[in-house]
Amino acid sequence: MGAYILRRLLLAIPIMLGVALVCFMLVQIAPGDPLVSVLPPDASQELRAQMITAYGFDQPLPAQFMKWLWHAVQGDLGTSIATSRPVFSEVMTAAINSLRLAFLATLIGFFFGCLFGFVAGYFQDTWLDRLASVFSVFGVSVPHYWLGMLLVIVFSTQLYLLPATGGGPVGASGWAWDWAHVQFMILPAITLSVIPTGIIARTVRALVAETLAQEFIVGLRAKGLGESGIFRHVVKNAAPTALAVMGLQLGYLMGGSILVETVFAWPGTGLLLNSAIFQRDLPLLQGTIWVLALFFVVLNLLVDILQTLLDPRIKRA
Repeated sequence: MGAYILRRLLLAIPIMLGVALVCFMLVQIAPGDPLVSVLPPDASQELRAQMITAYGFDQPLPAQFMKWLWHAVQGDLGTSIATSRPVFSEVMTAAINSLRLAFLATLIGFFFGCLFGFVAGYFQDTWLDRLASVFSVFGVSVPHYWLGMLLVIVFSTQLYLLPATGGGPVGASGWAWDWAHVQFMILPAITLSVIPTGIIARTVRALVAETLAQEFIVGLRAKGLGESGIFRHVVKNAAPTALAVMGLQLGYLMGGSILVETVFAWPGTGLLLNSAIFQRDLPLLQGTIWVLALFFVVLNLLVDILQTLLDPRIKRA
């Protein structure tokens, strides 16, 4: 196991270098002036030249990339052009908020996805199977932003049950797991959970149906094993793949929640990316994407290790 973890860590290094290079180049070739948010419209050429030199935009792109990469591996992601604050602190604060939201959304999606998947798998070709399939297709098809706005209209503006936007009673500061703060997470978490619910439900349904058709299940029933024992065997066979899918969905939600976080004004990485894109804040944009990519690579490593521990049949050559 130790050799496998070390090998995966070594393989993650070129992946992160490739992500850093692609991120840097895509941001550089995007249209727009990165200094538009800090310079007045009537700024002189001398002031513009000073700002370009201060941020290192006058250097060749390879030199800019190597300088940024060297500082990034040391935890220094630069300074935001728009706010003049360290990028690392802004990204980590937003990442923690996104992780809270993504974790809750993934738990909701995993619970209902497994529920729908097991029901559909055990009752194949029945009305329960078709109903669960309808929910699954709805989850992977409905647009996030549309569902989010619909939930705001129903539960916030009409029923006055839940807050529509924000990260807490006083913003994102002083977060605590109490009702005053958690109620701000409910609507965005439900919105984010529909896609994981649909994907996990379809995956679990296929796994359960395939496992129930195996010969060892027929043999266990022939020996008189009850349905509770059969269910435990089905869960053991479906758990590794279901957990892998859940881990991947958590990574996707961390990096792909920009529209939902914008709709609900949730102070996470999605809202931070949206602001950085419109302000063309290059250090903030590059730092946010770098941290999200690093999180995704680490999450994949943890999921692979957990899969191996749960299912000894998985061999890592």
